[in-house]
Amino acid sequence: MEKIKELNSYVAHLKKSLDEIDEQAKLILRTDIELNKTQEELDKKITALYALQRISREISKTLDETKIFAQIQESHLEDIGFEKALGFLWSEKNKRFNPVLNIGYSEKETEFIASQLENNLYLKLMANIETISSFSLTDKQLNEKIKNLFKVNSFIIAPILPKDGSQGFLFVGTEMTDTLLSAGNEELINILANQISQALENARLFEKIWQAQQELERKVEERTIQLSSALEEIKLISKRKSDFVSAVSHELRTPLTSIKGYASILLSEKLGQLPSAVKERLEKINRHSDELSRLVNDLLDISRIESGKVTMKQEIINLKEILEEIKDLMNVQLKEKNIEFSYELSAEAEYVFADRQQLNRVFINLVGNAIKFTPPEGKIFIKTHSLENKMCQIDVSDTGIGIPQESIKAIFDEFYRVDNPINQRVKGTGLGLSLVKRIVEAHGGNIWVKSKLNEGSTFSFTLPKP
Repeated sequence: MEKIKELNSYVAHLKKSLDEIDEQAKLILRTDIELNKTQEELDKKITALYALQRISREISKTLDETKIFAQIQESHLEDIGFEKALGFLWSEKNKRFNPVLNIGYSEKETEFIASQLENNLYLKLMANIETISSFSLTDKQLNEKIKNLFKVNSFIIAPILPKDGSQGFLFVGTEMTDTLLSAGNEELINILANQISQALENARLFEKIWQAQQELERKVEERTIQLSSALEEIKLISKRKSDFVSAVSHELRTPLTSIKGYASILLSEKLGQLPSAVKERLEKINRHSDELSRLVNDLLDISRIESGKVTMKQEIINLKEILEEIKDLMNVQLKEKNIEFSYELSAEAEYVFADRQQLNRVFINLVGNAIKFTPPEGKIFIKTHSLENKMCQIDVSDTGIGIPQESIKAIFDEFYRVDNPINQRVKGTGLGLSLVKRIVEAHGGNIWVKSKLNEGSTFSFTLPKP
């Protein structure tokens, strides 16, 4: 009996151990099933994320709004876990949602669904920036209504909200009864809708930029034609002006020569002695005739240079020789005002390639103006230096009264004279600087001026080096 009792106790212990092993086996089995299920869900989510990445990459490749929805393929949708999809954009003009994406529906079905949409519901969805689904929608009646209309068992609807242009919504659904939606599915479709919104926004922005560019190009082309026409007209007017000035100048020279000739004969008293009053008036006629002759000559020279009739006889010129000649020529005026005249020539800019006679006229005009507008005890300084483009720059500086800033732009215009006390006292034609500009430009150079009132002026011009 003791042995039987002991065996019964051992059997009970074995049974308990077997029960425990059975429970552990069941637990292991359940855990394995759960792990497999979790693994499947994880695989599905990874596949969906890859599909979302592919869709994003495809829609980002196009900037054509009409092709964005075409990049979403049925295979992409299946990888996300759905086999049906529709995309709609609101038409403010027609007051309806127009279909722009269709996967899993026929055209007839799509048009029917579009005609049966309750616009207010989806407009409210867009206004609230709200994503709804059969998983989260608490209104059971509305839930069933949407399922019946789109013929699905599960669905997600997310708003498409680009900043500019038409807005709408994306619908995805499945007929499978075993598909269980979660917040993760909603988030995934919401991300897809946001990416579509961004793609639409980029496409519309590109379209605006492209249209603006086309409009700008059209305006530029139109303006270019207008400017070309205006330039041709200006050239024609300039030619007529030059021809007129040239013709008038030639016509003036003949009577001027006669007037000066007769005045000179009378002043020589070869035809008899003249009363002092008559002689004084004849001297005025002679002097004014000289001034008028210089004016005519300057006008002729400007006209000839503009028309290209004057050929610059360019040669290698030593600037030191020219400046010494100018110093000797202007010596009387310099001494009268006790003006110091000096120059400094760079070793690389001591020689220029220019027309000697015309270059003399440039320096005579510039130094003459410097003397005219520099007070007594002033200074005139000329400096040269070499430029990189095989040109030489020459600066003619003075300590004169300077030029007002508003006059600098017009200083080289024909007949322009700065309004200052010296010009009011001393007569002039206003052609000197205009002639200088034409001569410098005929050599392929440029001329400009820097000046401040009561601080002097610097006229700078460039000439080619040999």
